[in-house]
Amino acid sequence: MKYGAKKVEILGIPIDAVTENEALDAVADLLIVGTGHKVFTPNPEMLVMARKRPLFREALRSADLAIPDGTGLLWAARFLGKGLPARVTGTDMVGRICSLAAKEGRSVFLLGGRSGIAEMAADRLKTEYPDLLVAGAMSGGSVEYDETGMPILDYEVERAINLAAPDILFVAFGHGNQEEWIHANLHRLPSVRVAAGIGGAFDFIAGKAKRAPAWMRKAGLEWLWRLILQPWRVGRIVTATVVFPLYVVAERFGFLKDK
Repeated sequence: MKYGAKKVEILGIPIDAVTENEALDAVADLLIVGTGHKVFTPNPEMLVMARKRPLFREALRSADLAIPDGTGLLWAARFLGKGLPARVTGTDMVGRICSLAAKEGRSVFLLGGRSGIAEMAADRLKTEYPDLLVAGAMSGGSVEYDETGMPILDYEVERAINLAAPDILFVAFGHGNQEEWIHANLHRLPSVRVAAGIGGAFDFIAGKAKRAPAWMRKAGLEWLWRLILQPWRVGRIVTATVVFPLYVVAERFGFLKDK
């Protein structure tokens, strides 16, 4: 790939040491080298979650591109004596990938999110990128698991995606579930060259959620913005700002057991 193959491992999860431009170059490469590629956006909360969910951990480790979506990862890399050049947010990457797709004639499909949000996000993206080919949008739904603990690919979802035959699939089933779902089911969606788990990006794109001001994002205070607007997320924020650093310190001094 154009950006090279340097990865930084944090809590057992390989993270690509890329800038936003380098991440976009990597996606461009993936689009021309076959199908079935996975792009994930690990953040501190996800790395903690992965220690408790083996399938999620397996999914993250299988990523063709894992972008560092969280300033906590930059701190962790420095503390561990490694290096990540920049934070690359999943929400920003959706726009950059759609711009790339519009220029190269690639089609996209938006899957998941709250009722009506994927469709609204698709309309916003088509307005911003008039040449973008939106093969389809299907909001709602949740990930169900079979008796063995594997995510199920709903027949209607499979049929809709395969009929639309998109090049790029954006999946918003929430962190953990979406990565496991992609990991388990991407092989049944033969047209998809790149599948990306993008969390709550549809809400931001559709204008149903407000991003933190740029200065707060740059200062690593996005967690405070989310706490103010969504106080019910306090548990997740504690995981990212307290539990994650404790795990990283334990890893640095050899107290963390490998999974």
